[in-house]
Amino acid sequence: MRDELEHLRAQSQFRALENPEGISLCSNDYLGLATDPRLQQAVMDEVARGGAMGATGSRLLSGNSRPWEQLESEFARFAGTEAALYFGAGYAANVGLLSSILQPGDTVFSDALNHASLIDGMRLSGARKMMYPHLDLGFLEKSLREEKDAPGAKVIVTESVFSMEGDIAPLGELLSLAREYGADVVVDEAHATGVCGPQGRGIAAEYKCERDLLASVHTCGKALASAGAFVCGENVLRQFLVNRARTFIFSTAMPPYLAGQIGAALELVRQADAQRAQLREIASLLRAALAARGLQLGASATHIVPVILGTNEKALYVAAQLQASGFAAKAIRPPTVPAGTSRIRLCLTIQITTEDVQRIVAIIAAASQSFPQANVSSPMHA
Repeated sequence: MRDELEHLRAQSQFRALENPEGISLCSNDYLGLATDPRLQQAVMDEVARGGAMGATGSRLLSGNSRPWEQLESEFARFAGTEAALYFGAGYAANVGLLSSILQPGDTVFSDALNHASLIDGMRLSGARKMMYPHLDLGFLEKSLREEKDAPGAKVIVTESVFSMEGDIAPLGELLSLAREYGADVVVDEAHATGVCGPQGRGIAAEYKCERDLLASVHTCGKALASAGAFVCGENVLRQFLVNRARTFIFSTAMPPYLAGQIGAALELVRQADAQRAQLREIASLLRAALAARGLQLGASATHIVPVILGTNEKALYVAAQLQASGFAAKAIRPPTVPAGTSRIRLCLTIQITTEDVQRIVAIIAAASQSFPQANVSSPMHA
């Protein structure tokens, strides 16, 4: 372990836990609900009702409760699906979903930039994985055509808003390919839930294709400022996961008061059209200003704006300059992103002002230009 840690340090890939200070550029609290007094009050009201503080067991043993069942029905309506099942974490939802619905002999088609939880779920399933270059639908169609007559199920897996790129999957085109070649589609809406689509219901709702998906996954720990995730789809999918998803079956249920917190967050999200518009405006302003400075942003079209800098050392240096100027920023490096694409990922929230945008752009541009002359051996934060 010591040898490997030393290797990570030598590659500028060592990470450590810390409490970032300043105006956050690495938070998923997109709508600011984590500190919203209305949500805080909702949690206190739930606890004051005197229910159990712990679930006492898994949902299949002693941990099931009416609040969770009611919330699952409510969330299914929000997601536009027949049913929903709650998992204690987004990672557990993706792993539990994919490792149970996919079997050896099936083929899964995965976008190259899918989240680690999706990748791990596919690996655990034993299904054959066909990776296609990021959003390369021509490559995907070729792969689907080649596998059309192969035995087993065929499933396309994608994020809707990609967590490291901030771009959006073309769900309509993916579903057209799926129909043509006899495949199903699974969509992870983690970074879209609460922020994109009508009432924050996600990209699938924007495309009006919620019922065309095999499953969608909506996390609660980002814009909903809570915890856990819902897998949404038909009722038969919910029943199947209750019986087959190991991350559901063998996990202690979350406490009932958390269902009240998520329900309150859901109501606030439905009413947050003004905040979503504000977020889109700030993101558009930031992308335009960064692009005007010649910085590489990829194909970002959302509240996630990556500034792709290349090397680990340069990303660490730019992050350090932002931190020194009062912004909580982190360098994103391999293996989270491909080698040579280390970056500052700017996660925007409604707390970011137009004045903040101007400062952020000026700092990143100046740091990016000064890096070749910088003393990169000076201390930098991970």
